[in-house]
Amino acid sequence: MNITRSLIRRATVLAAVGAASVLLAACGSGSDGSAGHDGHSSASASASQSQHNAADVAFAQGMIPHHRQAVEMADLAASRAKLSQVKKLASDIKKAQDPEIKTLSGWLTSWGESVPSQDAMDHSTHGMHGMDGMMTSQEMDELEKASGAAFDTAFLRMMIKHHEGAVEMAKTEKANGAYAPTTKMADQIISSQSEEVDTMKQLLGKS
Repeated sequence: MNITRSLIRRATVLAAVGAASVLLAACGSGSDGSAGHDGHSSASASASQSQHNAADVAFAQGMIPHHRQAVEMADLAASRAKLSQVKKLASDIKKAQDPEIKTLSGWLTSWGESVPSQDAMDHSTHGMHGMDGMMTSQEMDELEKASGAAFDTAFLRMMIKHHEGAVEMAKTEKANGAYAPTTKMADQIISSQSEEVDTMKQLLGKS
């Protein structure tokens, strides 16, 4: 009987050790697949906590109100701008940034983070004006009241400042972000908005 009990005990221990080994192996392979930021994600392609960091969240939450204000400024150009180039530029800005707002909002939702409300654009009440090229409510009111050549000049000057702020935000994301799609968007913003800044500086001479 003692021998039998000894064999049963030994078999039980071996089984427990084997199960633990399998469990550890499974955990190890799971963490290897999702940890790190080399672009290789696990079978789940969702934006999980292990795939993004605080810089990604800050970028998305900052860029959404930033883009919303740019779209608001672009909407004014359709009926107020004089130069056709300014109207075209404003249209291009809206076409590029509207989809990015939706994408950024989707990422934040999938991460379990809050999406900035529509009134978050008024950065003058949030202590953020001047940090990222955002216009104050007073500047937006002045732009809305302008028309013709005066609007073109004000729009171009404001949007240059606005774009330069976005480029700086994108550079910060490129340097500190972890989620590959977000850093890719930051790269696109740097490229496209830098080109638009050059175009707007040229148009300032015609307005």
